[in-house]
Amino acid sequence: MILQALRSLLFYAFYYVQTVPLAIIIGLTAVIWGRTRIGWALSLYWIHSNLIALRLLAGIRTEVSGEENIPDGPCIFAAKHMSDWDIFALVPAAKRPAFIAKKELMDIPLFGHAARAYHTIRIDRSRGSNAIPLMLEDAREALSHGARIIIFPEGTRKAPLEPIDYRQGITRLYEGLDVPVVPVALNSGLFWGRKSLLLWPGTARARYLPAIPPGLPAAAFRDRLVDAIETGTNALLLRAYDDGLSRPIPPELRERLDGLRRAASENGDETTTS
Repeated sequence: MILQALRSLLFYAFYYVQTVPLAIIIGLTAVIWGRTRIGWALSLYWIHSNLIALRLLAGIRTEVSGEENIPDGPCIFAAKHMSDWDIFALVPAAKRPAFIAKKELMDIPLFGHAARAYHTIRIDRSRGSNAIPLMLEDAREALSHGARIIIFPEGTRKAPLEPIDYRQGITRLYEGLDVPVVPVALNSGLFWGRKSLLLWPGTARARYLPAIPPGLPAAAFRDRLVDAIETGTNALLLRAYDDGLSRPIPPELRERLDGLRRAASENGDETTTS
């Protein structure tokens, strides 16, 4: 425990020491010149250097699969969200990512300018359902520039196997944009917890699942999306659990993981842990 705490501290030191100056440089270049190759190259450096640091300092390896399921052209990535690792895993495949962020963040000096240059999509949660038109306007603008939209449909980070809470935003984007949606499953919360500063060794995995084509009724789309993300995520969680976790497992989480294992065994689902 003490050793892993030290390893975690080393990673966080590296993470913040490089993130602050890089954010300033990327922000300034975005304010002056907009989105540039230099800014994007620095963003990719930030991602890959943090993944290397996670592996060398904290023992968290990265495995991303299913890229063959990403369609050519515009699309939406709808991903489970458990930790900051998820951003590292999703951005490279998006190539020109457009994240959805709270409108208040866009008012922050420098950050807001950089976010707009990188096609960030505003969501004003204070307006409830009336926030959707603004979000769709920004999303259409992002797609017109060749961006791929990244959204976390539950709106916030969730611990592994917490009760689901999918918001309406992803369905409204699906209806309003008429582009495929790629579900993304992941298991990063087992190694980089939402409420824990400790990082635990293991293999964080993300998998791009088959795209959902546009044109489905809203209810059918939502059911298909939730089933794909949750089934795929459960499979990755169970695979990590069966491989053996080095972290302490709280009783509630262990009970839920054991429940997944029993369900897979009862159903004879050989693909669950593959």
